[in-house]
Amino acid sequence: MLAVANELKPVYLMTGGDRPKIDRALARLRARFQTDALERLSAATAGGDDAVAACNALGLFGGGDRLVEVSEVEKWKTPDAKAIAAYLESPVQGTVLALVGSEIKRDSPLAKACSRRGEVLVYDVSKKDLPKWVAEQFRRLDAQADPSACRALIELAGEDLGALEVEIEKLAVWADGQEIGEDDVAVLVAAQAEVPSFTLTDAWGRRDLAAALAACESQLERASDVRRELTRLVALLMGHVRRVRDCQRFEAEGKSPKEAAAQLKRHPFYVEKLFAQARNYGADELRGAVVELARLDLALKGGSRLSGELELTRTLVSITQPAAWATAS
Repeated sequence: MLAVANELKPVYLMTGGDRPKIDRALARLRARFQTDALERLSAATAGGDDAVAACNALGLFGGGDRLVEVSEVEKWKTPDAKAIAAYLESPVQGTVLALVGSEIKRDSPLAKACSRRGEVLVYDVSKKDLPKWVAEQFRRLDAQADPSACRALIELAGEDLGALEVEIEKLAVWADGQEIGEDDVAVLVAAQAEVPSFTLTDAWGRRDLAAALAACESQLERASDVRRELTRLVALLMGHVRRVRDCQRFEAEGKSPKEAAAQLKRHPFYVEKLFAQARNYGADELRGAVVELARLDLALKGGSRLSGELELTRTLVSITQPAAWATAS
């Protein structure tokens, strides 16, 4: 976090893959200056000497603090870094230089120069920490999302933090204080990454066996740990089938999707989708699907000598294809 206004340093170097966090840090920094006290440059067209000249020129006017912001500094070469280092030996009083670039190493000449007289701020998110990062962004917006929803969002939108931030903000507004679940993400987020696992539950819901099998195949081909992915897909199906059963029961009791949504603590739009899927299956079929998925879970945990992929395929055929077709076959 940046220091308070009277403790600002002459230079800040901001780098890393977390562009949304960099943008927020820049916004906090800009807020400490008057609008007309800001000059923005791009390293694509301005070198280190140009940035130094901007700092010195602004200092001639006086009348308050100044901010010079330079983006894309990863494009700079050694002479540019040397120009900044020389300037920082005697920086202009009241002028702050903000340098922004991606993948600037801490041992680079530019980073070393900035760390001596200012601060190097690295905002990075590792791939394994992406779900945690997504959860933090939801909390920042006073929204609640369960862990499965955070993973689902990454799976659908991809790993670009800017794209994720857009989807997070959209979901937070839509949720309006209610918890965001995995299926909410499936309904509202357009797939930007490769085929997501939610195509599986949608395909099952409309009894499209070919699409369900294709979705499983795609997920397993991409998985780094096939056994773990098989377990996840079974859990995904089990949870979805149970919610569809609940909605079938609610409709039989005369409850509307809105009333069911309140009881399930889900959004009516998503629950309407569950109601529609429930109408594609009989009560006995849904009960049987739960039993089959429990059997599959046991098989994956050592209860079968067949491969997990084959067991999953057999179960999908059993719980997805229409009963009349199964009898005929």
